[in-house]
Amino acid sequence: MGLRAVLFDIDDTLFSTTRFAGVARRNAVRAMVETGLDLPEEVVLKELEEVLVEFSSNYDHHFDQLLRRLRPKSLESVNPALIVAAGVAAYHDTKFRELKPFDDVIPLLSALRAAGVITGIITHGWTIKQAEKIVRLGLVPHLDLRAVFISDQLGISKPNPKIYALALRDLGLVAAEAMYVGDSPSHDITPPKSLGMRATWARRASRFRPGPQDAAPDHVVDDFVALREILREQHGLPI
Repeated sequence: MGLRAVLFDIDDTLFSTTRFAGVARRNAVRAMVETGLDLPEEVVLKELEEVLVEFSSNYDHHFDQLLRRLRPKSLESVNPALIVAAGVAAYHDTKFRELKPFDDVIPLLSALRAAGVITGIITHGWTIKQAEKIVRLGLVPHLDLRAVFISDQLGISKPNPKIYALALRDLGLVAAEAMYVGDSPSHDITPPKSLGMRATWARRASRFRPGPQDAAPDHVVDDFVALREILREQHGLPI
């Protein structure tokens, strides 16, 4: 049975989330210090990393919690709202400048669409944050917009295979007609494989390695040039 759809994760698959987050957080901290947070950047950055671990990356008030924890003397003479705003603005300015997909992403999506293959997203995270990434990365013109599935919006979180089953059902596909491409063996390979989908581990920006309970991927790629070749030569797609 031939492939009719190739669906993708976003974070650390279509762009390096880890690299971007590191740059954006450092820029935010630098802006906060320049606005009056009278502490060394490295001290602030280390504390921010702790806040992220404790409150999760999806929390909306990291910088407020950061100031509560640090209790710098400088807040006696600087309105803390200005320091928080400086951090938020610098973080978002970094999004405008640096949030881009890997160079080989758009050419692959464009070729798949031209070949009549459904291209889509199955992603874990808050609805507006993941949707914003899709827009900022310039992916919208290259996706079948019926095929965008966000865990928060659906009430189903990875690694629950139900999120993949729902995507198949909504797109009218049987499992063997769809491939999923992602960076996490436990979230992006094992669940879709359990349904009978094809699965590709995109490992170039992955922070994960397969565990003993993880299913073996059908393919392992370090870039999407290699994935395009696999889709053409092993799956017969005219791309």
